[in-house]
Amino acid sequence: MQERTGNEKIKVNVPSYAIQLIPKFLENREKDIKEAEASLKRKDFETIERLGHSMKGTGSIYGFDGISELGKMIELSAKDKNPVEIKSSLEELKDYLNRIEIVNE
Repeated sequence: MQERTGNEKIKVNVPSYAIQLIPKFLENREKDIKEAEASLKRKDFETIERLGHSMKGTGSIYGFDGISELGKMIELSAKDKNPVEIKSSLEELKDYLNRIEIVNE
């Protein structure tokens, strides 16, 4: 995965079959972040673990390896009940999502 923080765009080569699905997919990741943040306030680590596991599984399918990697980190941090690491990974995920540039080569 490319550097997770910074100013440069992260180019993601999305498979042709998935191009039309990407806007909804990314919108759902934004919702996941909000749900994870709300769950963190409630110390609902089970929900955060589920969300991370889901991101880990779906990110690479659409060409977003960074989402999969961060999803794995969120999942593991939730298993460890580590709010500091969860929050850090969620911030990295927000940054990652803001820097994505979709390409279809």
